[in-house]
Amino acid sequence: MSQQKGLARIYQPPKSAMQSGRAKAQGWLLEYAPAEAKQLDPLTGWVGSGDMRGQLRLNFESREQAVAYAEAQGIAYEAEAEPAATPVAMKPKVYADNFRFGRYENWSH
Repeated sequence: MSQQKGLARIYQPPKSAMQSGRAKAQGWLLEYAPAEAKQLDPLTGWVGSGDMRGQLRLNFESREQAVAYAEAQGIAYEAEAEPAATPVAMKPKVYADNFRFGRYENWSH
C-alpha cells in the first residue's frame, strides 16, 4: 500500500507585472508538478485533468518551513535557491515636485 506523493516545487513567487509593488510576492509556495496530462472533454470542449493536486498551493513564510513540511510529509521536492537581496532604497516621487518653485531640472511638457 505505497502511496505516491508526487513531486513538488518550492519557490518564491515573482512580483506581479501589473503592479509596481511586491505585495503578493512575499513568502514561499509549494506546488505539485502535474501527475497526468490535461485532456480535452469531448462534450464541453473544456480542458481538464483528474489530478487534484494541481489545484493545491501551500504558502509558507520561509523556505525552511516549506522544506520541513515536504520532508515531514514524505513529498519529493525541488527547492529553488534563495534569491539575491534587491536594494529597496527607492525614494518615492511626488507629483507636486514637478511644479515646485526653485527646481533645478527643466520643466518640459
